[in-house]
Amino acid sequence: MMNERQDPLLKVSHLRMHFPMIKGLIPKACAYVKAVEDVSFEIEKGKTLGLVGESGCGKTTIGKCILRVHEATSGTVLFHGQNILDMSRKEHRQVRRKIQMIFQDPYGSLDPRQTAFDIVREMYVADGATHSREEAAKRVNELMTLVGRPPELGSRYPHEMSGGQRQRLGIARALACSPELLICDEPVSALDVSIQAQVINLFKRLQRELSLSYLFIAHDLVVVRHIADQIIVMYLGHIVEVAEAEELCRKPYHPYTQALLSAIPGVDYDAERARERIVLEGEVPSPTKAPSGCPFHPRCPYASEACQRKMPKMKQVKPGHQVACYRVDWERKCD
Repeated sequence: MMNERQDPLLKVSHLRMHFPMIKGLIPKACAYVKAVEDVSFEIEKGKTLGLVGESGCGKTTIGKCILRVHEATSGTVLFHGQNILDMSRKEHRQVRRKIQMIFQDPYGSLDPRQTAFDIVREMYVADGATHSREEAAKRVNELMTLVGRPPELGSRYPHEMSGGQRQRLGIARALACSPELLICDEPVSALDVSIQAQVINLFKRLQRELSLSYLFIAHDLVVVRHIADQIIVMYLGHIVEVAEAEELCRKPYHPYTQALLSAIPGVDYDAERARERIVLEGEVPSPTKAPSGCPFHPRCPYASEACQRKMPKMKQVKPGHQVACYRVDWERKCD
């Protein structure tokens, strides 16, 4: 008997986040920055969804909308089937412990006046329940060991640690709430390459042992490919392509995804010299003056009049592989 597909842990539908632009002495919204525009995706329990794109494409804004750091303009965010965006503060406080964030800057996200032990302990006891001193100390030491940091380093302050140690501390702090979903916002971009590999391996081990789910936000496709089950590619607030990680890297359809992959350096010298790279012209448009139609059309070598008029809808090109591009439609009709 075949197993029925389980409901997703997190389901985001038609999420929009528009920030008002305030000008003049009298506060008045004269325009809006459309940071996130009609974004939908799902994350299953124990799986990792990678969110990839250039700086300013709306990746971090999506994570903050899920946490309600930003109140979304419209859309729904279902966690275990409940809409987070409609919850009262009391209800959201309970759910918020199950969704934690790991930040890009491990030093800036930690209190410099607290020791590592106190940083983790503070999060553990923040649920309001009564915890004895011995119970709290035992749990903190377990978490420090779990992330690969000896408990005796708990007396150190953040400035006395390396970047990798601080990020491990940030992970331990997030795990103190026993979360189900971790939103990882560029968690390895500030680390050395060798330390990046160690932290990625740590994320994988924690996922196996604790059945964690990840929303892994990054701009580096190489990093995301090694941890994500599925990858979403974003450009200027829009999703342009979605596929399984290996499928996306093997056969990208959207010109922007192709350009991202062509920029990844290889290790074979001769193959690198012979490989043709896709060089995009121009810069990413300002979100305050986003182009009409497909946001990528000013830089796309295949742009047509249709691209300038209307944003293409997401269409399935293969099972589990979707892309928003008129060129793909045209190529499929010609096959």
